[in-house]
Amino acid sequence: MKRFLSPFAIATVIGVVALIVLLSYGLGSKSPDRGIEQALARGERVKAPAFDLPRLAGPGRTALEDLRGKVVVLNIWASWCDPCRAESPLLERWHKKISARGGTVLGVDVLDVSGDARDFVDEYGLTYPQLRDTDDSLRPDYGANGVPETVVIDRGGRISAIRRGPVDERFMREKVLPLLGRPA
Repeated sequence: MKRFLSPFAIATVIGVVALIVLLSYGLGSKSPDRGIEQALARGERVKAPAFDLPRLAGPGRTALEDLRGKVVVLNIWASWCDPCRAESPLLERWHKKISARGGTVLGVDVLDVSGDARDFVDEYGLTYPQLRDTDDSLRPDYGANGVPETVVIDRGGRISAIRRGPVDERFMREKVLPLLGRPA
C-alpha cells in the first residue's frame, strides 16, 4: 500500500492528469465555433458577422454592409486548394444565374499568395467579386477552419446556410434559389 502513496507515484498521477487536462483544453480551443450551425439546426438565422476587406485586384474595399439587400454566396477559397478549383466553374455559372435576380457570389481568398490568387481568378475566368483576407480574420468569425467553405447570406444579412467543403448544384438550388424570391 505504501508503494502507491509514495511522493513519486502521487506526482506521476498529478502530472498525467494535468497533461490530459491541457491536451483536452488545447484540442477544444482549436476547434471552430459551430454556433452558427447549431442555430441553423434550430431553424434560426443569425446575423452574419460584419467584414470589410480589400479587393483582391485593384484598389478599394468591400464590406458586407455594402451588399445589404442582396443574396450573398460567400465562398472562402485558396488557389492551392483542389476542391476550390473543382467548384469554381459552378460558382461562376451560378453568379451569372443569380446576379440579375439580386444575388451575387463573393469570393474571399485566404492563406494564399496574392499573385497565385489573381492567377487562379484569371485561369477560371471568374467575374464575381473577389476579396483578400490578408490576416485570416473572416474564417474564425464564421466558424470556418478550412477551404472551401461557403456561407449563404439572405437579403437581410442573416446566415441561411453553410457548406463546409465544396458546393454542388443541389446545394445551390436548395439553399440559394429560394432566397432570391423572398424580400428582406
